[in-house]
Amino acid sequence: METVNPATGEVVDSYEEDSASDIDDALARAEDSFAEWRDVPLREREQLIEAAGDVLRDNEREYAELMTEEMGKPISQAHSEIQKCQWLCDHYAQHASEYLEAETHPSPPGTTVKTVYDPMGPVLAVMPWNFPFWQAMRFAVPYLAAGNVGLLKHASNVPGCALAIEEVFDKAGLPDGAFQTLLAGSEKIDDVLADDRVRAATLTGSGPAGRAVASTAGENLKKTVLELGGSDPFVVLDDADIDAAAETGAWARNQNGGQSCIAAKRFIVHEDVYDEFLDRFVEECEALTVGDPTEEDTDLGPQAQEHLMDDLHDQVEASVDAGATVVTGGEPLDRDGPFYPPTILTDVPEGCPADSEELFGPVASVYSVSDEDAAIAKANDTEFGLGASIWTEDRERGQRVARRIDAGCTYVNQLTKSDPRVPFGGVKNSGYGRELSEAGIKEFVNRKTVWIE
Repeated sequence: METVNPATGEVVDSYEEDSASDIDDALARAEDSFAEWRDVPLREREQLIEAAGDVLRDNEREYAELMTEEMGKPISQAHSEIQKCQWLCDHYAQHASEYLEAETHPSPPGTTVKTVYDPMGPVLAVMPWNFPFWQAMRFAVPYLAAGNVGLLKHASNVPGCALAIEEVFDKAGLPDGAFQTLLAGSEKIDDVLADDRVRAATLTGSGPAGRAVASTAGENLKKTVLELGGSDPFVVLDDADIDAAAETGAWARNQNGGQSCIAAKRFIVHEDVYDEFLDRFVEECEALTVGDPTEEDTDLGPQAQEHLMDDLHDQVEASVDAGATVVTGGEPLDRDGPFYPPTILTDVPEGCPADSEELFGPVASVYSVSDEDAAIAKANDTEFGLGASIWTEDRERGQRVARRIDAGCTYVNQLTKSDPRVPFGGVKNSGYGRELSEAGIKEFVNRKTVWIE
């Protein structure tokens, strides 16, 4: 397993993949560790989660630079990602006990009936490369706090990050085997998920990967949480603050090189403000700096891998061939590495890739619509349903529109984002289940009724 710095093309490191025997040993350790970890008092588990946050603080620069090296994230954004993981640890260290407090129910005189939240066992996580720390930590922290143990199968281009996350929990003082990284190819995951020692699975990734995991889990009667792709609408209504919408929209589309499931991808703009918004949006996108991801002032680094940029450009070219207009960008930059500029497409025909597929890179599709109802209809005209952003100066109108959009997360006058305090997840082909907050920590627990006569 070899990692390549996408900005330079240089080999970063090489790792030996886990054999079938290695994976079996890991599963045995997970099973043994669960027997110990589940009995650790919740308050003590919270303290160890807090300690994991301290490890992240102490090693922030090292972990940020590792991210930048392995997948090209601009260094300032890599620091922000590690800081968000620290916040995640702090949040569950403070609130896990509250989230998992037993609930009492009405019962006959002399009896006590309650629901308690017991852990399930080892949980397998299949995670992507785009937010290599955050995606894995937002799985691990709540599930570990609940008393489960974790097995991480990370993307093959970020094995260093995967091992570093295992190191975080080891340094924090969790028992051996409570959190383990499996350096294994995707072809081995079906057998891991089918193993009786694994009790549940979560995946963040593509639709086909999600279907494969859900299928195997279903055959083995194991619960799953899936966070899949997105083609999030960014709706600009006629009474929106255009400057704020354009500035936030440019960042919502282009942060992390546009490589985000919850990035704004389809900009749906009321015709009365379309020209004004488009002009400001182009200005904001063209002002972003594309360059060396190790430089603090870089906004967009390279795409994570050459073939990913090639796929993105194929989608752009197919959309242009179908009739879309390139307003800015639209061609790979003439430099070493897979660098793609912020790109804006207008006149996007229905059914072309920029309209119907997820574009996982810095490409925005901009539409003009006649009214609020048309904006909602276009926002919902997608197989995906992860997030949405609505812009209006009328908060009641924003809430009304937000309720009519088919998505797991809707934000008014704000970009779509994940936050430890609120549930995160999608509907339709964007998956099911929720991560984060109380909803997330309770996804993989046994909601056990205890009746005491």
